[in-house]
Amino acid sequence: MAYIDKRNHAKAQFGAFEHVGVLLAHMRLEWLLRHFSPRLVWTAYVCVNCFITIGLLALLALITGSPFVFPSLGPTAYLFFFSPLAETSSPRNAIVGHAIGLICGYGAFAVTTASSPPFAMLPGVHGPRVLAAALSLSATGALMVLLRVSHPPAGATTLIVSLGIISQPRELVIIEVAVFLLTAQALAINRLAGLPYPLWSHHPPAGTSS
Repeated sequence: MAYIDKRNHAKAQFGAFEHVGVLLAHMRLEWLLRHFSPRLVWTAYVCVNCFITIGLLALLALITGSPFVFPSLGPTAYLFFFSPLAETSSPRNAIVGHAIGLICGYGAFAVTTASSPPFAMLPGVHGPRVLAAALSLSATGALMVLLRVSHPPAGATTLIVSLGIISQPRELVIIEVAVFLLTAQALAINRLAGLPYPLWSHHPPAGTSS
C-alpha cells in the first residue's frame, strides 16, 4: 500500500519519470530534485547501471573468450533500467523472449544457411540469408505474441543467429546464460534501489493500470 501511494504521488509529480520519485523517496534523497531535474536523475541511473551490467558481462566475455556480451543485450539492459516496471522488462519476458529468438533463429539458420560458408568468410546478405532473416523474425514475433512474452530486443537476437553471426549450439547456450546473468543484475540493482522489480512476471500494483 505504501508503494502504491508513493507511485501515485510520483506519477502525479514526475509524469513519465515517476520511478525517480519512488527511487529517491526510498533512498531518502529527495533533496536531489531541488538541484536536478527528474530527467537528469533518471539519466544518471540508466547510464551508471547500463555501464555496470554490460561492463561486467563484457569482462566475463574477455576472460572466458565466450559471447557473454552481444548486441541485443544493449536494448535489454536499457529496458531494465529505463522502464523496470514495464511488462516487457520483466525477467519472464526477457528470458523467455530471448530463448524464443534463439530457437527461431537457429531453426531458420539450419533450414536455410547452415550449408553456406560461415559469416566471417562470406559477410553480408545473400539469397539464403534473406529467407533466414524473414523466417526467424516472423516466427519470433508470432511466438512472442502467442505466448504473451513481448520483449523487442529478442528480435535482434534471432537475426544475429539466423544470419549466422553466432550459430554454434554451445554459443547459443552461452547467450541465454548471459541473459540470465543480466536479468539477475537488474533484479539486484532495481531491488536495492527500492523499486519493486518482479522476481519473474509483471504484476501491476492494485489500483494502477498496467
